[in-house]
Amino acid sequence: MSEASRQAGGFSDWLRQTRVAHQTDAAVDVPCGDCVACCTSSYFIHIRPDETGTLSRVPPELLVPAPGAPRGHVVMGYDQRGKCPMLEERRCSIYEDRPLTCRTYDCRVFAAAGIEADRPAITARARTWAFECATDDERCAQVAVRAAARFLRAHPDCFVGGAQPDNPAHLALLAAKVYEVFLVGKDKCGAPARASSHAGADAETAAAVIAVAEAFEAGRVRPDGCGT
Repeated sequence: MSEASRQAGGFSDWLRQTRVAHQTDAAVDVPCGDCVACCTSSYFIHIRPDETGTLSRVPPELLVPAPGAPRGHVVMGYDQRGKCPMLEERRCSIYEDRPLTCRTYDCRVFAAAGIEADRPAITARARTWAFECATDDERCAQVAVRAAARFLRAHPDCFVGGAQPDNPAHLALLAAKVYEVFLVGKDKCGAPARASSHAGADAETAAAVIAVAEAFEAGRVRPDGCGT
C-alpha cells in the first residue's frame, strides 16, 4: 500500500468503535504502524486522577495541574522538540499504562470529518487514510459526519454556552457523536449536504445537535460500570 493511501477500515466499524470508546473509555485500535506524529506534535496530555496506572509511571515533575479542571487533574507536557517525554526510541515507554487521552486518540477522525488537524504532521498523516464504504448505509454515515463537521465549523454562533468544541480534534469527534442529526435518505447521501437556508433552520439544527451531544454524554459509562 502506498504512503498516499492507507486503509482506514470500514467506515461503519470505525464509527461504531469510536463512539463506544468515547462512551466507555475503551482503547481505540488504530493501525499506527511506525507513525509517532501524535507523540511528537507538542500536545499537552490530560491525565485524570483515577488513571492511577498512568500516574504511577509518569515522574511527578513532568505533571502540572490541568488549567480549569477539578483538583487532581493534571497535564503532561513535551520536550523542546515537541516530543512526549514518555516516547523512547519511537515507542511509548508506558504503553500498557498510557493515558486515556492517548488510548482514545485516533487521527482517522480528521479524515472521517473531512477537516485538517491542528498539527501539520497529523494533518499529513490523516490525509493518507482511506475508508471503505461498501454499503449505502456506510456512505450515508460518512456524508453525515462530514455534514456535521461543516455545520459545526460554519455556525459557532449557534453554540454560545453550548456544545461548540474548542479545537479540530474535539470538533471532528463531536461530528461523529451527532452525525445522526445530518443523516438523509439513501437517494441523497451521495451529494453534498445542503446548507441551512435561514437562521431559524440553523438554530433548529444547533438545538438538535446539542440535544444529541448531551444524550451521548449522558450515556457514558464510568469506570465503576455505572452511567454518568
